[in-house]
Amino acid sequence: MIGPEPGEEIRLRYHVLGPVAVHRSGDALALGGPKPRALLAALLLSAGRVVPEERLIAMVWGDELPPSVRGQLQTHMSALRKILGATVILRRPPGYLIDVRPGELDLDELDDAVAQARVESAARRPAAAATRLRTALALWTGPPLGGVTEPLLAHEGPGLRERRLALLEGLFQAELDAGRHEHVIGELLHAAQENPYRERLHAQSMLALHRCGRTAEALEAFVKVRVRFVAELGVEPGRLLQQTQRRILQGEPVEAQAGPATPRQLPADLPSFVGRSAELSHLDALLGGTDVLGVRIAALIGTAGVGKTSLAVRWAHRVRAQFPDGQLYANLRGFDPAGPVVDPAEVVRGFLDALMVPAERIPTGLDAQAGLYRSVLADRQVLIVLDNARDTEQVRPLLPGAPGCLVLVTSRANLTGLIATEGARPVSLGLLSDGEAREMLARRLGAERLVREPDAVREIITASARLPLALAIVAARAATHPTFPLGAIAEKLREHDGELDVFDGGAPASDARAAFASSYRTISREAARAFRLMGLHPGPDVSAAATASVVGIPLRAARRALAELTRAHLLVEHSPGRYACHDLLRGYAAELAGRHDTDAERRAALHRMLDHYLHTAWSADRLLIPQRDPIDLAPAQPGVTIEDLADQRQALAWLQTEHRILVALIHRMPAAFDTYSWRLAWTLATFFDRQGHWHDYVATHRVALDAARRPQDTVGQAHTHRNLARAYARLGRHDDAQDHLRQALDRYRACGDRVGQGHAHGNLSWLLEQRGRYADALTHARLALDLYRLAGDNAMQANALNTVGWQHALLGDYDQALKHCEQALTLLQALHDRFGEAVTWDSIGYVHQRRGNLSRATAAYGHSIGMFHEVADRLNEAKTLTRLGDTHLEGGQPDAARRAWRRALAILDELGHHSADDLRARLEPVEPRAS
Repeated sequence: MIGPEPGEEIRLRYHVLGPVAVHRSGDALALGGPKPRALLAALLLSAGRVVPEERLIAMVWGDELPPSVRGQLQTHMSALRKILGATVILRRPPGYLIDVRPGELDLDELDDAVAQARVESAARRPAAAATRLRTALALWTGPPLGGVTEPLLAHEGPGLRERRLALLEGLFQAELDAGRHEHVIGELLHAAQENPYRERLHAQSMLALHRCGRTAEALEAFVKVRVRFVAELGVEPGRLLQQTQRRILQGEPVEAQAGPATPRQLPADLPSFVGRSAELSHLDALLGGTDVLGVRIAALIGTAGVGKTSLAVRWAHRVRAQFPDGQLYANLRGFDPAGPVVDPAEVVRGFLDALMVPAERIPTGLDAQAGLYRSVLADRQVLIVLDNARDTEQVRPLLPGAPGCLVLVTSRANLTGLIATEGARPVSLGLLSDGEAREMLARRLGAERLVREPDAVREIITASARLPLALAIVAARAATHPTFPLGAIAEKLREHDGELDVFDGGAPASDARAAFASSYRTISREAARAFRLMGLHPGPDVSAAATASVVGIPLRAARRALAELTRAHLLVEHSPGRYACHDLLRGYAAELAGRHDTDAERRAALHRMLDHYLHTAWSADRLLIPQRDPIDLAPAQPGVTIEDLADQRQALAWLQTEHRILVALIHRMPAAFDTYSWRLAWTLATFFDRQGHWHDYVATHRVALDAARRPQDTVGQAHTHRNLARAYARLGRHDDAQDHLRQALDRYRACGDRVGQGHAHGNLSWLLEQRGRYADALTHARLALDLYRLAGDNAMQANALNTVGWQHALLGDYDQALKHCEQALTLLQALHDRFGEAVTWDSIGYVHQRRGNLSRATAAYGHSIGMFHEVADRLNEAKTLTRLGDTHLEGGQPDAARRAWRRALAILDELGHHSADDLRARLEPVEPRAS
C-alpha cells in the first residue's frame, strides 16, 4: 500500500468488519445504497491492488446484469471519488485501485493484532495473546460487509465469517492456556451452541467444563454433539472430540490440541446404492496407477441429481482401508440450493482442525493455511473427497502435495482447468439404465411390490427420466404410503407430465426443481436464454444450427452457448454436434421460458425453429428427388440458420438424424402453425417411402390432413391426400389408398394443377396394377403422360413413359414396353435422374426376363439395384433383388437366386414389410437341407 507522508494525519477510517462505512475525522460519510457500498468494499478487500472491471461487475451485480452495467459502474465510481477524493480511488486499467494508508482500514488492524498475538503465543505468553485477540475481536461491529449487494456478500462473506470464528477459537485457546477456564467458560459454551458443527469449539468447551470440575457435563456435551452429528450429518465426531472424551474418561490430563490425527469424515454409505459398475471400475483404476510425481485426482462429473455424491461415498468406503492416515470430506456446496458456496478458506481451516493442528500454528490467509495443510499431509496417505465443487478455483487450494494422497471431486461443472492443469481424470456419470432404476426402486420398496405392478414400474421409471434424485423422491412417497398401488403413483406422474412439482421431496436437497435451479444460476444470460427457449424443442436432441434458429443468434454464438450449457451439465453432447437433456430438464427449461420470456418471444422462437426444420427438410428432399415438383415456401424468418447440404448423401444423413424430431414437430404443431404441418409432412414423404417408415408416413399425414382442412387449404389437402394414399398402398390398404387418390384428384382439378393431376393418375395406375387391373392401370398411365406433356414437365414425362412401358409389359406387349422404357431411359439419363433410371432399368430387366433373355435381364437388374442403393430406396432395392433371384432361378442358378433373395428378405424384414413372409415362403424350398 501507499503510505502517508511523515507527520501527515490519518484522514479516513474504513470499516468492512460490520456495516460498510467510512468516517472522516469521526464523521460518517454518506455512501449511498448497496451498489456503491459493495464497490467500495470490493476495492477495500483488495486494497492497494487493481481490481478489474469484470471482477467488480461480477461481485456487485452477479448474474443479473443490466444492459447499462458499465455505465452504472462508472457513475458509482465517479460518485465515490467525489466523496473520498480523486487521489483515493484511482483508474488503473483494466480496473480500479483504492489507496489505503496504514491505520485506515479495520481489516488491516485486525491482521496486525492477530500477528502480534501469534508472537505472544510463540513466546509462551498466552494471557498477552488473549488480550491482543480480544482487541481484534472488538473490531467486529456486526456481521461483516453489512449493507452491500447479495453477490458480494455471498462471495466474500463466508471467508470473513470464517476468519472471525478462527479468531474466536484462537482467543479461547489462549485463555485456556493461561488457565482462565472459569473466566471463559460462559462465552465458550455460548459460542459452541451458536456454531454447532465447529468441533474445536466443542472440544474446548469440554476441556473448560472438565477443568472447572464439571466432568459429567463435559461428557454429556460430547453425547449431545455425537447425536447431532450422526442424525444430521451421518458422520461420527472427529478424532479431536473423540480423543478429548476418551482422555476425560480415563482421567488423563487433557490438552486442547493433540498430535496429528487420523480423521474419519466420510458420510454414511447409502444401502440403496445400485449399479455404476463401469464408473466404479474407472475409479478403481486410479488405485493401481503408477503416478508418483503428483496427487492422484478423479473428477466425477454429471448433471444435477444423477447420484455423484452417492457414488463418491460408496467408492470411498470401498477403498478407505488403503488410506491408513484417514479420510477427509467436505461438501463445497458449489450448487447447493439451500445455502452459499463454501469458501475454500473455511474448508482448509476445517481440515486443519480435523488433522488436529494447534491453533497457534495456523496462520491467517488462505495461501498460508493451504501451505500448512499441504505440509501436514506430506508423506501421508489420505483420501480426500471434495463434494459438489463449483469450479476449479474452489478446488485448487484444497489439493494436497503428497503423492500418497488421492482426491475425489464431484461437480456439475466439467472442471476443465482441473483436468488440464492438475491432471485430473474425468469420470462422467449418466442416467441409470432401466435395470439399475428398477433395482433402486426394489431396494427401497421391496421386490415383491414391483413384481405385482410391472407396467406401473415402467411408467414411473420413464416419468422419472431414470434420474436417481427423481426416482428417490417417488420411492420415498411410495414408501410413506405402503398400501398405495404403484399404479396410482404412476397415474399422478402421468397427470403432471413434465411438471416438476411431483418431484419435490419437501426440502432443497430433495427437490428436483431446486437442484436444476442451482445449476441454472451459474450460467451466463446468453446461455440461460438458450436453455429456456430450447425447452420449446421436442427433443430428443438438437443440433447447433437448430439451437441458433430457436434462439435467433449466429451459429458461432449458439455453439458457445451449447458449450457453456454442456459444461454446466444442463446438456450433454452425446455424439459430436448433438446435444440432449433428459425430459425433466427439458420440462424445467420450458417452465423457465413460460416465466421469463413473453408469449411473443416464445412464439417467435417456435416460428424460427419450424422454419429451420422446414427449409432444411425441403432442401434435403430436393437433393433426394430433384425432379419432384416443389411446393411453395414463405421466406424463413430473420435469425434462422438453414443447414447447408451438399449432396444426396448429406441430405439422407440429415433426414436420418432429424426425422424423429420432424415427426414430433408435426404431431405437436400448434394450430397457429397449421400451414407448417402439411408442408413438413410433404418434405418427408420421399424419405419415408425409401426408408420404409410407413407407419410414421401414415400418422404424420393424417395429422397434416386435419391441419390442412382447418383453414380449408385446398392445395395442402391435395398433396396430403396423395401422399397418404401412397402410404396406405405401401401397407396393403388399397381401398383406403384409392379413396384418398380420388380426393386428391378432385382437389388438384379444383386448383387447376395439371402436374398434380398427373401425379394422382400415376399413383392410380400403380394402385390398379397392384390389384391386377393392368388395362385400367395403362389408361391412367397414359392420362398422366398427357397431363405432363401439357404442363411441359420433361422429368415427369420421362417417368410417365416408363410407367406406360411397364403397363404394356404387364399386358404382354413387350415391343411397346421396351420402346417406351428406352425412350424414358434416354430422357432420364439426360436429366441425371438416378431414381428414375433405377425404376426404368428395373422395367427393362423385367421385359428381358419375360422374353427369356436372362443375361440382359440380369445386367439391367444389376444397374437398377445399384442405383436404388445409391439413392437409399430400400424397398425398391428389395423388389428388384427379388426379381433378380427369380431370373437366376430360371437360368438354373439356385445358389445365386438364394443370395439375391436373402438380401431382399433382410431388407424387407428390417422394414417390417408385409411381403417378407411371401418371399420367405418362396425361399424355403430352395434352401439347402441340413445333412
